[in-house]
Amino acid sequence: MNLIGEHTDYNGGFVLPVALALAVSVEIERRSDRVIRASSANVDEGRWRERDLGDEQRTGTWVDHVVGCAAVLVRLGFIDRGFDLRIASDVPMGAGLGSSGALSVAILRALREAFAIDIDDTTIAKLAQRSENEFVGARSGIMDQMAASVGREGEALFLDCRSLAYERVPLPDELELVVVHSGVAHQHSAGRPEGQSPYNQRRDECDAAARSLGVAELRDVPPDDLARVGSLPDPLARRARHVVTENSRVLDAVEALRARDLPRLGELLDASHRSLRDDFEVSTSAIDLLVDLVREQEGVYGSRITGGGFGGSIVAIADAGGGHHAAAVAVAEYEQRTGLDARILLPALAL
Repeated sequence: MNLIGEHTDYNGGFVLPVALALAVSVEIERRSDRVIRASSANVDEGRWRERDLGDEQRTGTWVDHVVGCAAVLVRLGFIDRGFDLRIASDVPMGAGLGSSGALSVAILRALREAFAIDIDDTTIAKLAQRSENEFVGARSGIMDQMAASVGREGEALFLDCRSLAYERVPLPDELELVVVHSGVAHQHSAGRPEGQSPYNQRRDECDAAARSLGVAELRDVPPDDLARVGSLPDPLARRARHVVTENSRVLDAVEALRARDLPRLGELLDASHRSLRDDFEVSTSAIDLLVDLVREQEGVYGSRITGGGFGGSIVAIADAGGGHHAAAVAVAEYEQRTGLDARILLPALAL
């Protein structure tokens, strides 16, 4: 779950994700032929899907993640045999919590173990991103994969998405994370031809803004250069302004965590949501309502949409011990006003 730093990863910037107590598990067995068989406990009623190693035809289903991970390893000469693979996951799909990144990392970890491949966890994340970009068709950045591969519970992962240097920043004991699924799944490609999803469109706009500003990536635009950013045509100016200011917010959020300054961290989350709503335009009316309702609760310092946008989840920070009550009150009103079924993912209600 990304605490702050949205749509900055594919612009070479900074992010601050947090590992959650959710997991994808993979069981794998090597085969002597070149057949790949895969099943998932979460979809298709656990039925086996079968493909040939080297068959890279995209299907638009979860199987593309399996085939894509195998394909990158084949191209690197790491595997030349098939395998049977069974998947189970409690990471909710379409919730903005990196389910695809976690799946790809889990598959590659299983393949690393089964075929005794000598690659480290950072390489696992890079190969997972390559699989999603080249074979699944999602032009994702590296954040979700790095968070799944090297993140630890109880810590935020301060990641430079250009160098992949990272620092683990402990979460203060007095902070409680609140994560609520809005009941609206991601709709990145609904009704649009392949490659024209809103997410990919935002990437294209960021690339165009960088070219217009004469930089390799928007990461290279300093925060004191916003006047030049503002001279770009709309919507490029707003897209670039979000990325430049969001990078600054990540750096400030790291300092707020180190200082255990929850009010300041909350202000940064609030500002991030406004920027994602107004400048990057990836929020929805339902998400905005949920963000506001959670933010209004006592003991909540800040809230925002998390993930790629166009649905998914929101994250908020609250005083330890009060997060679930705040979320429950907000969700009750949200469901009454929208008719949607929201789900509190964090904090889990103690039994």
